[in-house]
Amino acid sequence: MLPLGNVTATVLHTPGHTPEHICLLVTDRTRAEEPWFVLTGHTLMVGDLGRTELAVSAEQGARDLFRSAQKLKALPDYVEVLAGAYAGSVCGRRLSGKPSSTIGFEKRRNEAFKIEDEAEFVRFMVADIPPAPPEAARTRAANSGDVAAAA
Repeated sequence: MLPLGNVTATVLHTPGHTPEHICLLVTDRTRAEEPWFVLTGHTLMVGDLGRTELAVSAEQGARDLFRSAQKLKALPDYVEVLAGAYAGSVCGRRLSGKPSSTIGFEKRRNEAFKIEDEAEFVRFMVADIPPAPPEAARTRAANSGDVAAAA
């Protein structure tokens, strides 16, 4: 937990889109002791979850993302979701143009987030993967420390 005056941010390790991905659960104690919102980056977005094949194999990323999604599903339904991308991003397949949501709404309407069985989730996430962005291989190489491949 990171204390920031009256605000605290709790770091949630949420691999899946990338192995090092995190979400930040924010509480403003001047409002309440309960969490207010979660910055989800590309783990949970409005309408979808992040792609799983850009940093590791699609299957490994999907298994990791399934466990990460369970952490987010455990949050109260009223927690606001502030995602890192929305419609137009290549990081999801069914993204809404709305930049925010709630955990409860995503539990009810987000097709990927609703799946409770891990094997079904992995099948869903690896089906119909769109083409990788043009610089994906170079970015993956740079992130893994492969300087020669990133050049």
